[in-house]
Amino acid sequence: MLVSILIPCHNAERWVAHAIESALAQTWPDKEVIVVDDGSTDGSLDVIRKFDGQIQWETGLNRGGNVARNRLLELARGEWLQYLDADDYLLRDKIANQMEFLQSQSSTDIVFSAVTMEYSTAHGTRRELSSVPEPHDPWILLARWYLRQTGGPLWRKQALIDVGAWRPEQPCCQEHELYLRLLMAGKQFRYCGERGAIYRQFENGTLSTRDLSGVHRERLAIESRAEEFLRKQGELTVERLQAINDARFEIARMVRLYDTSLAAEIIETIKRSQPHFKPRGRAARLQYRLAYRALGFNAAERFAEWKRKLA
Repeated sequence: MLVSILIPCHNAERWVAHAIESALAQTWPDKEVIVVDDGSTDGSLDVIRKFDGQIQWETGLNRGGNVARNRLLELARGEWLQYLDADDYLLRDKIANQMEFLQSQSSTDIVFSAVTMEYSTAHGTRRELSSVPEPHDPWILLARWYLRQTGGPLWRKQALIDVGAWRPEQPCCQEHELYLRLLMAGKQFRYCGERGAIYRQFENGTLSTRDLSGVHRERLAIESRAEEFLRKQGELTVERLQAINDARFEIARMVRLYDTSLAAEIIETIKRSQPHFKPRGRAARLQYRLAYRALGFNAAERFAEWKRKLA
């Protein structure tokens, strides 16, 4: 079964060769590698041209990552897709492991797995596994942001076509917005314990780390769309609602550092959604939870600030 490995590239001269090489090195034999250069102004295109005869590629004006991903979707001949950002790479057996998993999961539309984060700083490189915790309910995983980045899954081509593919105007949280539409369309997600995607992070950050306010607002919009859909469908379980509001609560704590009024709005949204909500997890340790329940969000935040100053 043919797998199309799809690489959008914009100004990734330093990394794109490694991405392409990792795609060509995949042990899954039935594959094609396609690169779309999204108007790079560095030497990316010169690097891509060196792979003539081994890959299919084209270039055009800079129109954004999701436009490039949609063009790759149009060019792909495979039933299954492996997206790979040009500054990331794959381990040799990534696709083979997930395709073998699919042999017993024929109704699957999205195979998702953990990814490995590779952090590059002036002091060197370190790796960290971004796991996918149980339960593997994709709605809970979406709410908690545990459905991993674009290179982690294998995607059934027809599933993306059915939901209108990537949203060109989506500024950030692009894969998560697509995950949401796929779930709303009833597409089947299955967790595979094998992993093989390496997601690079850099000191100067990505769009997601440079524009935190925009990311937080997009995340909140996705949480709200998910809750509204699940309520209408009668599928908003206690666990799913808790996951959505846990995410909102964590966002509120981060937002309060730069926008106290927006943080207060988020807390009010939680109260309307789940009047007896109790925070849990890493964003609310025991002492914080006690302060929150007794005194409310603002007082609990002041208590947390006081503890940080003491530390």
